Amino acid sequence: MAVLFFLLTALLGLASAQWNANTAYDRQTIVHLFEWKWTDIADECERFLAPYGFGGVQVSPANEHAVIWNPFRPWWERYQPVSYLLNSRSGSDADFREMVQRCNAVGVRIYVDVVFNHMAAIDGTGSGGSSYSASSLNYPAVPYSSWDFNGPSGNCHSGSGEIDSYQDVNQVRNCDLVGLKDLDTSKDYVRQSVADFLNELISIGVAGFRVDACKHMWPGDLGAIFGKVNDLNTAYFPSGSRPFVYQEVIDQGGEPITADEYTPYGRVTEFKYGLKLAEGVRGSNQLKGFYNFGEAWGMLADGSAVVFIDNHDNQRGHGGGGGIINFEESRLYKIANAFMLAYPYGFARVMSSFNFHGNTDAGPPSDGSGNTDSPVINSDGTCAGDWMCEHRWRQIRNMVGFRNTAYGEQLTNWWDNGNQQIAFGRGNKAFIAINNDGYTLSETLQTGLPSGVYCDIITGDLDSGSCTGSTVSVDNSGYAYFNVINGEDPVVAIHVDAMQGGDGGDGGGGSDPQPDPSGYQRTVIFIKKQTVSGQDLFIRGGIDHNQRAGCTSDAGSSNCAIPITHNIGGTNSKFNGWKSGDDFLDWYGAESDQSQTAEGTPLVWTTNQAGYSAKVDSDGYGYTSLNTWGDHYWMVDLNMDCDKTENGWFEIKAFLTNGDGWESDRAQGTCGGSVGGTKGYSSGNHFGRCGYISVFEFNSNSCTINSF
Repeated sequence: MAVLFFLLTALLGLASAQWNANTAYDRQTIVHLFEWKWTDIADECERFLAPYGFGGVQVSPANEHAVIWNPFRPWWERYQPVSYLLNSRSGSDADFREMVQRCNAVGVRIYVDVVFNHMAAIDGTGSGGSSYSASSLNYPAVPYSSWDFNGPSGNCHSGSGEIDSYQDVNQVRNCDLVGLKDLDTSKDYVRQSVADFLNELISIGVAGFRVDACKHMWPGDLGAIFGKVNDLNTAYFPSGSRPFVYQEVIDQGGEPITADEYTPYGRVTEFKYGLKLAEGVRGSNQLKGFYNFGEAWGMLADGSAVVFIDNHDNQRGHGGGGGIINFEESRLYKIANAFMLAYPYGFARVMSSFNFHGNTDAGPPSDGSGNTDSPVINSDGTCAGDWMCEHRWRQIRNMVGFRNTAYGEQLTNWWDNGNQQIAFGRGNKAFIAINNDGYTLSETLQTGLPSGVYCDIITGDLDSGSCTGSTVSVDNSGYAYFNVINGEDPVVAIHVDAMQGGDGGDGGGGSDPQPDPSGYQRTVIFIKKQTVSGQDLFIRGGIDHNQRAGCTSDAGSSNCAIPITHNIGGTNSKFNGWKSGDDFLDWYGAESDQSQTAEGTPLVWTTNQAGYSAKVDSDGYGYTSLNTWGDHYWMVDLNMDCDKTENGWFEIKAFLTNGDGWESDRAQGTCGGSVGGTKGYSSGNHFGRCGYISVFEFNSNSCTINSF
């Protein structure tokens, strides 16, 4: 009995851990950047996803896959594995590793779509150059041979060798799926090969996995594989963290295989969610009844479900498609996403697609050779051409912030008109009203929110304390008047991190409740810049001359210079020489009593590798526990006079000696991080916060601001 108790406890502990998405700052939404290149995803993490509070990215399969020319480079070639080498249409092994590092550095996690139910269906050469023979079941780059598949093992009992009936559990799990060669995951060699692949991804720094085609694998086999998988990389995650596992199981009823068979091993994609919500949005099932949407509707338990409006498969009518709403019906799609991101059920995934123009096989936008195009960003932040970038639609990306703000709050103050107009709150944090009827919603409703003027995040943003769109006034009793027309955007949504006079919260990437610091405060600045021997990094900064009067070209007398003292000691003689006499963060180069070879305030090279021979504390460079990201994070540790900043904000720009020289102008948005925040004015520089840890990248707009 004691042994049985131990095994059950271990299994429950594993499952609980694998339900946790491992997001930074408890962010509650991820986005599927379907078929994006790794380099483009890294850029998107820094310039958009972190500032707008996205928790992570589901990326397309990273492993080597079949290259198919007829039809021309279809999307589904990514789901025909050739090997577990990290060379795919999205980029090289090196590109993938850099993406994971850069996204983790700004608090955006990576979840890999992994395919190990089967191998490719046709002979050829893979995306990484590996030859293979599907007809002889020979995949030498793994390697797999005929011994590793269900067909030759005699496990498939259908007449064709493929799935002839979805009412036969054995066929569904042991026979080939549309010609794809079904691996025998009961064999320890196959299990270990898959686990080795997953462990390589974990060592790189991914946060978890979307597991493809789980319905076609025995749950016990999946449990055995996950049991061989390592904890997450402690360079990015707390010790003992388990990978987030969410399993694709298409369960819409009517088949013997059910989604809840897989919940002991992680979350499961809840395919009923998008279908049933589509019925409500289309009007065949009135929204008034959605007050208990979720488990009461025959869906998975809240903690077991990953919810979504559409995915890459069913938006094309494949894989559980039919009746799904996608980007082609923009009004309905925005309503559905608004409901999903406001309603407290499941872990949410937003879709980011490309326009396939009715060709359900079409691959991503590309050139004539099949090389994927990069998304082009319009001036309004949306994407040009065939990249749909639904995650960038204001009505969706601002609701990601709504979900972060409302996290942990229960459904409150439900209201409906008996038909297709509904409204509800999330505790005292957020409130939404949806009008899907044929006439204007005009009601005074109890929101449960503190009094104040709120930005409607559907029609605009909070920008420097002001609302760019409509506003809603909540009175001292929590009531507010809502006027929601039945137009293209028939939704009004408000939350406490988007109030007029505020500076935002995790609606733009990190809560910002801290008061402005005063007096001298410890302030640390990191700048990521890959360097070589002989190169050094400096910063200049303070306050822009266009922002403040009384600024001169002398640090000692300029109102734009900020007094500092240095905290880094140690035996680094070069740094010690440059920091001596460096009494201000200023724009003017070497100060009068500073070494004239200094280009400003010096930084030191750091790493997060605890075993590195040099330490910042003793050697003036090398390992520091404040660096949680990797190599080449240059650092300065200061005491800064916060009273000389602009409401706690200061500016910097970096200079690399014997290399790039000065950074180009920056266009920094809202910062991510445990503190985050939005600068109060604009210039072409990085903006940091006095009293905190500010993290930037050379020639990048990314910014992360954390507390100590």
